[in-house]
Amino acid sequence: MKTALAAAISWFLATTLLQDEYPFFAPLAAVLTVQVTVVDSLEKASHRLVGIIMGVMLSMLIGHWFNINTYSIFFVILVGMTLANALRMNPQIVSQVGVSSLLVLAFGHSHGYATGRITETVVGSVVAIAINALIVPRNAIPDVEQAILRLSEKSAATLTWLARILKEEVKSSHYGKRAVDDLVVQTEKCIQTLRLAEQSLKYNPFLVHKRTSLGRLAIGIRHLEHITVQLRGIRRGLADIKSVGPIREEFPQVEGVAAAMEATAACIPIFGKIVAAPSVELAEHLGSSIKSAMALQTSCLADLREVRSLMVLRDMGSILTDLSRILKEVER
Repeated sequence: MKTALAAAISWFLATTLLQDEYPFFAPLAAVLTVQVTVVDSLEKASHRLVGIIMGVMLSMLIGHWFNINTYSIFFVILVGMTLANALRMNPQIVSQVGVSSLLVLAFGHSHGYATGRITETVVGSVVAIAINALIVPRNAIPDVEQAILRLSEKSAATLTWLARILKEEVKSSHYGKRAVDDLVVQTEKCIQTLRLAEQSLKYNPFLVHKRTSLGRLAIGIRHLEHITVQLRGIRRGLADIKSVGPIREEFPQVEGVAAAMEATAACIPIFGKIVAAPSVELAEHLGSSIKSAMALQTSCLADLREVRSLMVLRDMGSILTDLSRILKEVER
C-alpha cells in the first residue's frame, strides 16, 4: 500500500509540478526506495542517486565522442562499473552506474533526459522516504519481545535437558551439544531481531517514545546472551565429567546438582517475561525462585567437600559456578 501510494504521488508531482518529459522515473524510484524501515529506504535512495549521478556524468562525457553501438555500450558500461568498483562502492551503486550509463547513452542528451532522470529520482526517493516514515511506521518492538520470550524458554529447556543428561535419564552421545548449538542459533536470531527494531526506530520521529523500551529490551537480550555462554560452559563441564566414568561412584549427590540445574532453569523464563512485560507479581515470583535455586546451589557446594577425585571436583565446581552466574544474570 505504501509503495503504491508513493509511486502515485511521485507521478503526480512529476507531471504537474515539474512537467518533465520523463515522469516515469519518479514512480520507479519510489517503488525501488520503499523498504521495511526508514533507514533502509534512506540507504536505498542514496545508493540509487549516487549511481545515477555517476552514470549520467560518465555517459554524457563519453557520449560526446561515441554514437550508440555495440562498442560504445561495452566501453561505457565497462568504464563506469570498473570505476565504481575501484572506489569500493556498494554493489547497488555499481549496478546503477551501468544502468544509467546505458540509458543516457541510448536516449541521448537532448530534451533534458539526463537531468530529468536525476530530478525524477530525487522526487521519487523523497516521496518514498516520507511515506515510509509518516504512514504506519514499522514498529518491530513486539517482535523483539516475542524473540526474548522464545529465547528464555529455549534457554530453560536446554538447561533442563542437560540436567536430565547428568542424571542419566536420557542418553546423549554428545552430551547436549545439539541442544546448545540450537540455543546459540536462537540467540543470534534474537540479536538480529533487536537490530532490525533499532533500525525501525532510526530517523522515525513517530516512534521516538519507543526507544526507552527498546533500550530495556536490549539489556535483557544481553543478559540472555550471557546465559547462553554459561550454558555452553555447563555442557562442556558435563562432557568432561562423563568422560571420567560413572559419576555416581565419585559423587553420589549428583541428584542434588541436577535439582539445582532445574531450579535455575525455572528462573530463566520468568526473567524473560519480566523483560518483555515487567510486573510486580513476576518480580516477586522471580525473587522467590532465585532464592530457592541459590539454596540448592549452596547445598551442592557443601557436598563437594566429600569429593576425592580432583577432576570431578574441578568439573562439578565449574558447573556450579556457571549456574551461579546464570542467577546473577537473571536477578539484575
